[in-house]
Formats: sequence, structure tokens, C-alpha cells
Amino acid sequence: MDSPLGFVIRDGLESDIRACLELDHHYETDYVWQMTVSDEPGEWRAAFKTQRLPRTLEAEYPSDEQRLRLALAPDQCFLVVAGKTEPDILAYLTMRRDPVYRLALIQDLVVSRPYRRRRIATRLLNVARRWAQEQGLIQLTIENHTRNYPGIAFCKQAGFVFCGFNDRYFPNQDIAIFFSQSLR
Repeated sequence: MDSPLGFVIRDGLESDIRACLELDHHYETDYVWQMTVSDEPGEWRAAFKTQRLPRTLEAEYPSDEQRLRLALAPDQCFLVVAGKTEPDILAYLTMRRDPVYRLALIQDLVVSRPYRRRRIATRLLNVARRWAQEQGLIQLTIENHTRNYPGIAFCKQAGFVFCGFNDRYFPNQDIAIFFSQSLR
């Protein structure tokens, strides 16, 4: 059993960006969400199903310095988790605020590999929820890759529900899937 880990969650600073980018963003999965599209006259269907892979996929979550810098703006949310005894960055979250639709979009929720399964992501998510509620937002959405099955499982475990997709969302043209939760 891992020993208790003391950490603090605080606003991210420009000086934290390099440390966030240097975290271990790798993950492994035995599953992906596979999308199929059917285009019949008068009907269009998209379906997702969990697909077991023939072997474990090792992937890296795509970190992005520009996304972190944009999250520094006062009306956006950039949170970091730092150790109490050693101030190393262990995790981070970025969230974009949309005041028109009163929603918050979590773009990054990353816990460095050595610190996973210690409820850090859950604690970060709780702080992000409070921030969004304080901003008067009513909906919280998380974007994810279809191959990030651990991220998908986390969203479902945290009470988010599937709410849509974009088949060419990310810079590499990967499919994004979105999970949402009401803040009311």
C-alpha cells in the first residue's frame, strides 16, 4: 500500500508550465472506444462501443504548452498539485470558461504516472467544480480521446455522462468524446 501523500492544490503559475510539460503523460490501456458511422438516406447514425485491443496500447497524453499558457488568463482555470514536503508538481488541470453558454470545459486532467490511483484527480476535479460554480457556470464538460480508456473510465466513475463527439477535434485529427455533468 502506498504511503499517504501530502499535497496542495493551488492556482497554476507561468513558472509551473515547464514542470507540467515534463510530467509522465504516458498511460496504458487494453480498451478503446470504437466509433462507427452509418449514413443512410434520411438517417445518420454514430455509435461507440468498447473494443478490447489484441495487446496493451501504450500511449502518451498530448501535453500542449499553448493550452497551459491560455489557461493562465484570470477568467480561465489552471490548477496544479504540488507536494507538501517537496514542491514538485504532481498533476494539473486546465479548464476553459464559456460565459455565453455558462459551461466549463476541462481540457487537461493529468496526474503523473507515479502518483496515480491516490485520488489526486478526484480532488482536482472537486476543486475545479467549486471554481466553476463560483463563476456562475451550470455545466461541466470533459474532453477525451477515444483511445484514453482510463480517462473515459474516470469520467464515468466521477458521474459524468457521454454527451457528444467531434470526429476531427484534436490537432492530429483524432476523435474527441465529451462527457458532461450538471453543476446545479
